Amino acid sequence: MKALTLLALCALGFSQSTPSPSHNAAKGTPITDCVVVLNKTDNTAMFLEAESGAPLLLLNTGEGPHEVAVSPDGQFAVVADYGHQTPGNTLSLIQLSKQRVTRKIDLGPYQRPHGLAFLDEDRLLVTAEVQKALIEVDLESGKVLRSLPTDQGASHMVAVSPDAARAYVANIASGSVTAIDLEQGERIANIPTGEGCEGVDVSPDGAEIWTSDRSANTVSIIDADSLKVVAQLETASFPIRVKFTPNGKKALVSCANDGVLAVFDTETRELIAEIPMEWKATEGTSKRLFQGFGDSPAPVGILVHPEGKLAYVANSNANLVAVIDLEALEVIDAWPVGNQPDGLAWARI
Repeated sequence: MKALTLLALCALGFSQSTPSPSHNAAKGTPITDCVVVLNKTDNTAMFLEAESGAPLLLLNTGEGPHEVAVSPDGQFAVVADYGHQTPGNTLSLIQLSKQRVTRKIDLGPYQRPHGLAFLDEDRLLVTAEVQKALIEVDLESGKVLRSLPTDQGASHMVAVSPDAARAYVANIASGSVTAIDLEQGERIANIPTGEGCEGVDVSPDGAEIWTSDRSANTVSIIDADSLKVVAQLETASFPIRVKFTPNGKKALVSCANDGVLAVFDTETRELIAEIPMEWKATEGTSKRLFQGFGDSPAPVGILVHPEGKLAYVANSNANLVAVIDLEALEVIDAWPVGNQPDGLAWARI
């Protein structure tokens, strides 16, 4: 039924930011918690009701939206317009109270924006892959405030320490993490990890940085004090994202090739579950970014519910978002979305 509803909404022009009939857009007040899903092939951001997965809103973004982040005050969602064959260089700014894209921020020479992390309500960190850099953007002015070079290949994702003093950038082509002192604006170190370092997250206490090394099939654990890799954990094939639960007790790793969500106990560093994404890739793989994965649904983007009881996983090759019960460690629902979902965020509209 949800799939039919989605198709019907799209057919009726739902992509032109039409709210659901039950939504009172005029008041502009928060009504419901939403999971924001970016559909990379469709160039859209979809807002799903967080309990049921019902589609509420669909917005057009720039080409190739890969990652999305919501400002700490909940006023804006920012989408990195990565581009398709032509590199993108814009951010789509969504004003949540107005339920529409109100602005495109032109990043000028900085291309392939991808990873996003807010420093405060106005300042946003963005990776620029082509320039091998992390840039800081002021949302109000739309200006790039500074560029912090990594000098590493394919600087892809970024995570920030809880005190916002450091940023950690995952560099796919170099197999490394760049640690940056944000107060001094200086690179501290390029830390070798496993090959194909793509996902990165910082533990809630700031003590460790975990990376997912897609080509090495490992998770690297970096000590934040020494900036050394202190452990490497084996994973299923093609680990692409890593996310901590809010209490820091679990780390979730999406393994795109094997189609599982790996769950690690962060204290013992033991694998406690591999939750299968039990769907097959949809027909028509020629335009997919994730090629060569066979029938795997290709789980990629991970979002953890603010209360830590649920996780949401974008299955890019199956056009679904899986809902995971993190206590039972099992899939409890699946929501149909657009083509090639990836980036996820939590928002209220």
